[in-house]
Amino acid sequence: MKRKLKPYQQMTTAELAEATRQYDKPGTIDRTRPMTRAERAKERKARHAGGRPRIGRGAERINITIERNLLAQTDAMARQKKIGRSEMIALGLKLLIRRKAG
Repeated sequence: MKRKLKPYQQMTTAELAEATRQYDKPGTIDRTRPMTRAERAKERKARHAGGRPRIGRGAERINITIERNLLAQTDAMARQKKIGRSEMIALGLKLLIRRKAG
């Protein structure tokens, strides 16, 4: 059974040298192998993970001009509600659309 190592930051110089000794040897690349199809798929997914989750048909970035005081009020309310500026604006637009439809 392998001995559990403490974090590198907490090791003494001697402990750190012992824990990383394998990387001092030349030819480490010779002990590697090509990734399997499953490993490549997992690696590809990890590289492209992240970003915003898709909601509805997705999002589109737009540029708008808004009066500075209104933007400051929007940002203040968004901070108060702990949501982002985009979500705050989207909520306002949805409210207007619902009122128009109803």
